[in-house]
Amino acid sequence: MTTRVLIIGGYGNFGGYIARAVASEPDIVLLIGGRSLARATAFAAGLAAANAAEGHALDIDGDLAGALTTIRPDLIIHACGPFQGQDYRVARAAIAVGAHYLDLADSRDFVAQIGELDAAARAAGVAVVTGASSVPCLTAALIDRYRPAFGRLDSAIYGIAAAQQTNRGLGTAAAVLSYVGQPFTRLSAGKARRAFGWQGLHAVHYPELGTRLFGDCDIPDHALFPTRYPDLRELRFVAGHEVKLLHLGTWALSWIVRLGLIGSLARHAPALLKASFLFDPFGSGRSGLHMFLSGTDPAGAPMTVRIFMVARQAHGPNVPCIPAIILARRVAAGERLAPGARACLDLIDLDALLGALDGLDITTVAHGPGIDDRWPASDDRLSHGD
Repeated sequence: MTTRVLIIGGYGNFGGYIARAVASEPDIVLLIGGRSLARATAFAAGLAAANAAEGHALDIDGDLAGALTTIRPDLIIHACGPFQGQDYRVARAAIAVGAHYLDLADSRDFVAQIGELDAAARAAGVAVVTGASSVPCLTAALIDRYRPAFGRLDSAIYGIAAAQQTNRGLGTAAAVLSYVGQPFTRLSAGKARRAFGWQGLHAVHYPELGTRLFGDCDIPDHALFPTRYPDLRELRFVAGHEVKLLHLGTWALSWIVRLGLIGSLARHAPALLKASFLFDPFGSGRSGLHMFLSGTDPAGAPMTVRIFMVARQAHGPNVPCIPAIILARRVAAGERLAPGARACLDLIDLDALLGALDGLDITTVAHGPGIDDRWPASDDRLSHGD
């Protein structure tokens, strides 16, 4: 018996990664959904699929319920961002047709408030899982792996260093630009304090990548993790462009927004995305993730664990897709997802997430007192992060 997996935004950047990853699964029939039937059909025809893939015209702002009734999916993967400003119409439509639902949302409110669909999902016997992406799924898995080594975990500071030479879609650009210069709250010195998107300018030195610039970003973790990790007094997520001049340009724009001279930059995403490609000759296909966990060990002594991930050959954009890929394979293999609506936490552990990167040019290391971890185990290209 096969599982009909519909990917909304299936011929886009993230949707395309997911489709190509699961196309060869014998238990999956892929359904590629998007506004353009021609593009969806052409993309489906080009997949090396174990079962003939289908293309479908689908507009999340149109007659979604009618389209899903015709398509008959068992699992819906919503990869059509940005999720900032979206409502739950896709998840509600999935519940209505009795299909499981996953998304790659990184919007704070979208992910944190998904519980409002819990009763409806339970009644329909389906799982609604949001944030099946780098945040909060991978970031929580990293903290969960190393939290037991601490007597008390005080601080989690982490971020993503983008590659310049990589596919960049309009949805991702709009998502980032939506919070540039905008206020949000994050945990600092034990209290919820105000920060501004893409401000808090600072540098982090990566093994292999060198020094990258970063600025504050608003993500679901800020809403979810203070409760999940109650000892935390500092929680900070940052992101940065590879090309320093481009990063500083975005930082400058954040001040224009913060001062109220212009509104959200999201409406300027097409022009700003186009301009960003002018910087490609000055960048590379190497991206990264860092996480610094600090606190005390069980004896009360200061302790820090430093984690670095480096992706080469423009393989970084695969990482946000891994949780959805893993869960799609599990559903197709007959694994039961408990009914209800929740963020993608406690569903996939770190070994499964990093193991699914096999075949990609990505190395992850973690170092701290008594900790010297590496994925893949045989890959020694990264130093200790010095």
